[in-house]
Amino acid sequence: MPDVEIIGPAPSTYTRTARMVCEEKAIPYALRQSLPHSPDVDAIHPFGKVPVMRHGDFELCESKAIATYLDLSFPGPKLIPTDPRHAALTEQWVSLVNTKMDGTLVRTYLLNYVFPKGSDGKPDRKVIDAVVPAVKQEIELLDRAVAKSGFLAGDSFTFADINVMPILAYLRNFPESGAAIAAARSLSAYYDRLAARPSFQATVPPPPQQQARAS
Repeated sequence: MPDVEIIGPAPSTYTRTARMVCEEKAIPYALRQSLPHSPDVDAIHPFGKVPVMRHGDFELCESKAIATYLDLSFPGPKLIPTDPRHAALTEQWVSLVNTKMDGTLVRTYLLNYVFPKGSDGKPDRKVIDAVVPAVKQEIELLDRAVAKSGFLAGDSFTFADINVMPILAYLRNFPESGAAIAAARSLSAYYDRLAARPSFQATVPPPPQQQARAS
């Protein structure tokens, strides 16, 4: 059977989640660095988003769908639980992060630092200052969630944890979000513990000067 091919830029948080699933389950895979809306990506995703996946003649888009396929198709630890309640909690947190928190933490806050849009070529302080209260609120929400068991969904490591860790990795590097995470004792401990996992270490993006543009 051919190896899995994950297509997308290494700095993308969603590309990293797909790679972490492969690493956790010891799935042989190749990363093809392609930007959003590149021909490789557009051939699979109708809206040109990353990552996309190819496994032999099977093509798939959307990180959650990719994770589900990989989890069901390959042996290794189950990252999406089979117990109905545990599975539902995992789905709940993946949905909360992908439909709400990604918009606040990544699209509005982080990308205004990474790709400055201010008139002087610097981050737009009005946009950042306006979103900081929501950033802090969502970090506090994550802090309360992981305080219960040390994991985001239920009492074991799941795709919900994989899905949020790449976002936290970026947030720790910027002033307001970094300070908020440092003040969130449970979330800080959670991050430090999960960041030591081999799957996280193996998928660290290259230094900024070597990165392709993140999605």
